[in-house]
Amino acid sequence: MTTTNSDPPLDIRRVYVEPAAAELPRGREILARFPAAERVEIESHHRIPELYGDEANVARWVRIKNEALVLGVKKSLTARPNGRSADFIAPSTANGCAMACAYCYVPRRKGYSNPITVFANIERILGYVERHAARQGVKPEPSQTDPAAWVYDIGENSDCSLDATVSGNVRDLVELFARLPNAKASFATKYVNRELLSWEPRGRTRVRFSLMPAADSKLLDIRTSPIAARIEAINDFVAAGYEVHVNLSPVVVRDGWLRDWAELLGCLDDALSAEARRQLAAEVVFLTHNDRLHQVNLGWHPKAEEVLWRPELQQAKRSENGGWNVRYRTGHKGRYVAALTGLIAERLPYCRVRYAF
Repeated sequence: MTTTNSDPPLDIRRVYVEPAAAELPRGREILARFPAAERVEIESHHRIPELYGDEANVARWVRIKNEALVLGVKKSLTARPNGRSADFIAPSTANGCAMACAYCYVPRRKGYSNPITVFANIERILGYVERHAARQGVKPEPSQTDPAAWVYDIGENSDCSLDATVSGNVRDLVELFARLPNAKASFATKYVNRELLSWEPRGRTRVRFSLMPAADSKLLDIRTSPIAARIEAINDFVAAGYEVHVNLSPVVVRDGWLRDWAELLGCLDDALSAEARRQLAAEVVFLTHNDRLHQVNLGWHPKAEEVLWRPELQQAKRSENGGWNVRYRTGHKGRYVAALTGLIAERLPYCRVRYAF
């Protein structure tokens, strides 16, 4: 029996629109998807006072994500070197999210709300990515990102599976990479969008399903697809021509955490087809939290902070924007990483861990 996902968690009632975005074909297409929504003209998708920086929005955190959409133009196009989940971070075609994961780093940058912002100048973005990939030529040697292809993360600041319910940007990117001989797209997702199964990725898009124990997901992954649905989708996505990895993150240390991860890995092992096992790899990322996000979360989801904010287990480091990031203490974290990667080797011996930290 197939586990189905609920309708996308969107009820768009207001679209904030840059005039230049509304004039582009993709902008007109997106506006046509939400004909009943109020349109609010804005000068810049970066500067919307009633959304960003308004402390009162904490109480409407999830409602804003559900009801607001921002339509803009991506002005600066760069492909940043990465080296972990990808070789390069591609220019984003969207940022923000309608889901509400309590550990998400994007709200730290945007302020008190981060609904989806989608960029309408997709043709310019596609052209930039294609030219950038062409300049790289043949990958000279294998790396942990991929043995042969340059990998581009196309969803650093958003969830592409959910973005695909708003616009055709993600499909355009998948179709672009399907014909690039030396590059792959990659994105992590917590939302099962089976519409993607009808596309033709031709092995050139890597979908990284984010997984964590169900108890953690229920508390922290607000408005996302259930963990069981994500696991169940893996075989179908592999059969449809996607490369599928798992993103085991964030790993949250709490009482019984390793036991629950063992149970999750057992469920994953039971579900995977032979084809899915042959191509499986994993990323393992332990929780990094932030003092400013901690304060925001206390305003709408304080229960989450009982496991995310653990000063007795964490150490602080000044972040680039002046706040404090917290991560598990040096020495202790090394033991946590070794314990979980050892468990993966035991329960999923066919699964290569691309990196763990």
